[in-house]
Amino acid sequence: MSLPADLCERTLQRILARHPDLVAQDTPLAELTSPMSPAPVGSVRIFRGEAVAKVVYVGLVVPMIHLDSHMIFAFTPEDSAVPHFTLDSVYGGSYHAFHLDLIPRADLAVNLAYLDAAFHPLTPVFEAASATEGLSAAAVGPRQRAVMSPWMLVNRATEEAFASIDAHVNAYADHWSTLVEKGLPSPDGVDLAARDAAVRGNIFSRDVDPVWAQVSRLLGDATTDAIRAELVANG
Repeated sequence: MSLPADLCERTLQRILARHPDLVAQDTPLAELTSPMSPAPVGSVRIFRGEAVAKVVYVGLVVPMIHLDSHMIFAFTPEDSAVPHFTLDSVYGGSYHAFHLDLIPRADLAVNLAYLDAAFHPLTPVFEAASATEGLSAAAVGPRQRAVMSPWMLVNRATEEAFASIDAHVNAYADHWSTLVEKGLPSPDGVDLAARDAAVRGNIFSRDVDPVWAQVSRLLGDATTDAIRAELVANG
């Protein structure tokens, strides 16, 4: 198993072990195919539960184009204030890369108590990870950053640096699981479900994230939009 696949699988199993009510679901996306390859090029796995409403794993592996990409999104219920968790881990032929974050459910600038409970404890981890030798800035523009959190880690990495980020990934995942277990009070005046629908629509928008154009070239528009639909909503 490659470094990106191994990191994503271990993190997925860590989440499933911490939240044992999550149950694997049947999905027509379980095997992803492409005109580029006679063999399957990836898979989608979906799990559903209660405190964690939905976990979606998407893996794409196409050696001929040097693609080895694995992603987890773990979503809390629409009416929960607990952030969502995400991890991407990638090998692109000449570099490794990763994206790690908790996605806010309220606007942080006007909800400092929420910020302090949900995100501030991650600051030492964020700072330590950011100082890791061998990491460099990933090509993510301010528009895309604006729909995530200030604690987002998104970097290219040497093989050695990528192999050293496990503790940081585990710290984010464990902090998130603790928030899921303990809960967070809803900030005043926030329609959590409506905000979540809008934010997820933006995060997984073809207009905001250029990766979907690349996925469409590999899988076709219909399959790509089916994957996006699983990420946009818990239903």
